[in-house]
Amino acid sequence: MYKALYRKYRPATFDDVVSQPHITTTLRNQIVSGKTAHAYLFTGSRGTGKTTCARILAKALNCLHPVDGNPCLECEICRDAEDNALSDIIEIDAASNNGVDDVRDLRDGAVYTAERCKYRVYIIDEVHMLTKEAFNALLKIMEEPPPHVKFILATTEIHKVLPTILSRCQRYDFRRILSKDITERLMYVAEREKISLDPEAAELIAKTADGGMRDALSLLDQCIAFSDNVTIDIVSGAAGIAGREPVFEILEAAADNDAAKAIGVADKLYGMSKDMQKLCDELIAQFRNVMVAKAVPENLDLLVCMPSELEKIKALAERLSMEDIMGKLEILQSCNERIARVSSKRVEMEMCLIKLCTVQNNASGGGAASSELLAKIDMLEQRIAAQPVQTAQSAPVPARTQKPQYAPKQPETSDLSKMKPEDFVNEDRWQDILEKFAEICPSVSGALNGSYAVKGGGYMLIYTENSFFLQLLRNKENAAKLQEAIKLVTGGMFSIRAKCTVPAENGGDKLQSVLQKARDNNIPVDSSEQ
Repeated sequence: MYKALYRKYRPATFDDVVSQPHITTTLRNQIVSGKTAHAYLFTGSRGTGKTTCARILAKALNCLHPVDGNPCLECEICRDAEDNALSDIIEIDAASNNGVDDVRDLRDGAVYTAERCKYRVYIIDEVHMLTKEAFNALLKIMEEPPPHVKFILATTEIHKVLPTILSRCQRYDFRRILSKDITERLMYVAEREKISLDPEAAELIAKTADGGMRDALSLLDQCIAFSDNVTIDIVSGAAGIAGREPVFEILEAAADNDAAKAIGVADKLYGMSKDMQKLCDELIAQFRNVMVAKAVPENLDLLVCMPSELEKIKALAERLSMEDIMGKLEILQSCNERIARVSSKRVEMEMCLIKLCTVQNNASGGGAASSELLAKIDMLEQRIAAQPVQTAQSAPVPARTQKPQYAPKQPETSDLSKMKPEDFVNEDRWQDILEKFAEICPSVSGALNGSYAVKGGGYMLIYTENSFFLQLLRNKENAAKLQEAIKLVTGGMFSIRAKCTVPAENGGDKLQSVLQKARDNNIPVDSSEQ
């Protein structure tokens, strides 16, 4: 009978386990020294070797002739354990046996000594699925177990395990398996199975598996069923992913603001029954690579891509600004959150692609400089034009505690006529906000040196020369503290938006230019409420 690859090539000793040396070395040393714990907790993402290591540990604990902490695989205990014919090693699936009665049965059986082995070992998989009552029933025997009993718990969701259980176990965190290790293992399996596996196809499988060896071997199994000559196209078809070329075509279209091209590529993929949610995942993964290449070009080892994709990623990173990359990533992340819940994934993906190619992105998500704010800028320009020209010597210098009074000329345009003088907060008011923000959040306030702000429609738009502030504002805690500072000074609550001003050599920023003119003419300007 045919056995799936992930079962056929499951590691039988600690030496066979891939990418977890920090765990396997420790467990082997404990076996050699005889200083083993009564309870272990293995945690990590799927396919990283938790259950496999639990089985190896159970065998090693009971092996008649262990070799350097590994089970010998030759004694009767090891052979029966491999065939699941050993009654002293009990595996329990907590997903389907999660009630208090199941744990009581376990507890009642644990008092009996092992039949053939030194230890009775309980392996509880997906332990986080136990009910609270079942955890409490397990707690007492785990706290003071009989000397012949060992517990090995495994979970992918460590946060759901009760702290009282955690405190009674030795915890081992399994890392995601490195792509290069998965690739090497796939090539080894392909050689043993006498099939042809293209190295790039193996890399794509490893990338798709996202750190899980079981997922990688299952996908290879699926590809082998299609052909004994596994290529990158076969892997793309079996995994339901778009593949490299279509994804980079969409990335190029996003960089060129070519919505028609992006939607055309997506339409072809949809016609080939490609999963739109997986397409979104692939775009996010590649935009993440572009972001990393832009942020740390000197350390490209952080990229999760194939060598043939590196030049394309670097070229995109050079073309796009960091604000644009972050904005596009935000659009994709929002789409990824919604696409699983909507009935038409195609429409959701097409809407996302249009936004990628048409919306002018910045770190605030786009759209902050609304027509209302632009109207206020135009109105301020009108005030400057109506103000008598003053020399530097004759210009009065208003006191910080006084707000200059003036009677601005109302523009005739209906939109502008709605604007009131109090919509513009003077520079002194903005400085008060910055001082208050420095008291509340001193670690971030320095990034706002030399900034300006404008209010309107319940928003506050901050213009700053420091692009790093845009990153800091993404932290909800920082944004909340800035809102608090604004409320303490102005008495109002505003939604915060931010934009990095354009360097002078690229045309300058209109608002900054207008504000500077206003200050030169002693026109009161509110830089703080958006």
